[in-house]
Amino acid sequence: MTILGFEQYTAALTEGRHLRVVNYHNTPHATADQLRTELAAYAAAFQSVTLEDLDRFFTTGVWHLDRPGFIPVFYEGYLNNATVAAPLCDELGITAWFPVITQFIDCPVADQQAFADAHHISLVEEERDGGQIAMSWDQVAALSQRHVITPHTATHEQITKIITPEDFEREIVEPRRAVERVTGREAPAFVALYGTPHGMSPDHDRAIRDAGYRYHISNTAIQRIG
Repeated sequence: MTILGFEQYTAALTEGRHLRVVNYHNTPHATADQLRTELAAYAAAFQSVTLEDLDRFFTTGVWHLDRPGFIPVFYEGYLNNATVAAPLCDELGITAWFPVITQFIDCPVADQQAFADAHHISLVEEERDGGQIAMSWDQVAALSQRHVITPHTATHEQITKIITPEDFEREIVEPRRAVERVTGREAPAFVALYGTPHGMSPDHDRAIRDAGYRYHISNTAIQRIG
């Protein structure tokens, strides 16, 4: 990853050679109109960026789009990410990224609220009626036809608690296999709870790279690794 100096950074911003990544989590039906207004404003000001666009930039070093780029990222794998956020992105011509917690997706509907409460997954009142909270694997597969699906660990664990070889396998390696089995597509990026960046721990960096991920999404950047 190239570190820009201040003058290079300000020039890139001025010339529109930058990427705006906006993080979302729960997208309840009650806020659908607000979300649509916000996404429409981003779509008007920025150009939607695909995985291919991102790969091209990191391969060539050339920003080939006419406007600054935009990627909305919807975390966790909430059902309403599939039923509210994704249709709005489709309507507006936006490619979104969906980092999913794979064991949340695996969880039987009857156990999803308890899983959410135990794993730092925030719920709203409309989700506490005993119904489905997480999207299904069929919905994950359908989303992958238009958007980017990638793991957000298996259990929503923070990276400092992923310590043993078994932890690495469960939280980093197997989630990628699970997503790729269902979608038939590459899961290109790893995301840890709290958005820990690449470069904080050689052991974790190596495990993420060896698992086959090409990108690491943190709170402040999308980092190209490997």
